[in-house]
Amino acid sequence: MELRALGSQGLHVGAEGLGLMGMTAFYGATDEAESLATIDRALELGVTLLDTAEGYGPFANERLLGKALAGHRRDRVVVATKTGVEFDDDGTLRGLNGSPDYIHRAADRSLRHLGTDRIDLYYLHRIDPNVPVEESIGAMAELVAAGKVRYLGVSEAAAATIRRAHAVHPLTAVQTEYSLFERGIEGDGVRDVLDELGIGLVAYAPLGRGFLSGAITTPDDFAADDFRRTDPRFQGENFARNLAVVDAVRQLAEAKSVTPSQLALAWVLHQGAVAIPGTKRRRYLEENVAATDIAITAQDLAAIEAVAPRGIASGDRYSPEMMGLLNG
Repeated sequence: MELRALGSQGLHVGAEGLGLMGMTAFYGATDEAESLATIDRALELGVTLLDTAEGYGPFANERLLGKALAGHRRDRVVVATKTGVEFDDDGTLRGLNGSPDYIHRAADRSLRHLGTDRIDLYYLHRIDPNVPVEESIGAMAELVAAGKVRYLGVSEAAAATIRRAHAVHPLTAVQTEYSLFERGIEGDGVRDVLDELGIGLVAYAPLGRGFLSGAITTPDDFAADDFRRTDPRFQGENFARNLAVVDAVRQLAEAKSVTPSQLALAWVLHQGAVAIPGTKRRRYLEENVAATDIAITAQDLAAIEAVAPRGIASGDRYSPEMMGLLNG
């Protein structure tokens, strides 16, 4: 797999990483054995960036990754995890907390759960409106100085916030939702500030939370505990409108002899992002990784733009409560 510079601070990762969230949370039933086998297969295929967070479980996801990497394989991967959403040690959610004290405590706990002596890429998961971002990033910079963290990033941050954070300590990456269904960063200044400051873009949900795979035909297919049941894009008329877009993308994919997932991922990769599609099964992992070999032509770009221009998706990308946690 192609290695890409993620930002301008010296970190290099495979063009496509692996999002681990669904292996322990939010997407219905889990299967630890299959999840571990999927991580194993990802390493075989050249995936190096493995993305987790203390909140995915909570803690269960970091522990799963620690189990997968136990032994000599730790040095082969870039471990990314996140802080800034507070949990007690028993897993009780307390809400956003970007205070220096919590960040230091959370980092030590993540290191224990991951079974490692350093976090390669540490994100501020959400921006705490009650704590200046300079204080949060300052605490994370102290972790870098202590050798506990190598590189820093933020997730779902506005352009002005990114600029303020970067002034405290250079950011290596900004993680945000980015796909054919979600291109907001192209118009809100985020993409511009990343290019200006030399910060890498890590695209999560590059398949529109599975919608762009073409495999979802009704929200009734979701498990009772699948959070997509509350996602506006999977509700009522929004679902029907978005499904029509997916059908158009499917037709383009068939003409190119690839799957809809592969075309959607190849488009994200063509934009210069590092994509971290999430999956908990080997067969989907293999399909996703194959997208790294797909060339996107000018003709492809024009055809995709015709059926999936910016703003095409119907509905907000999160529930109102979750939208309220985004840094706008």
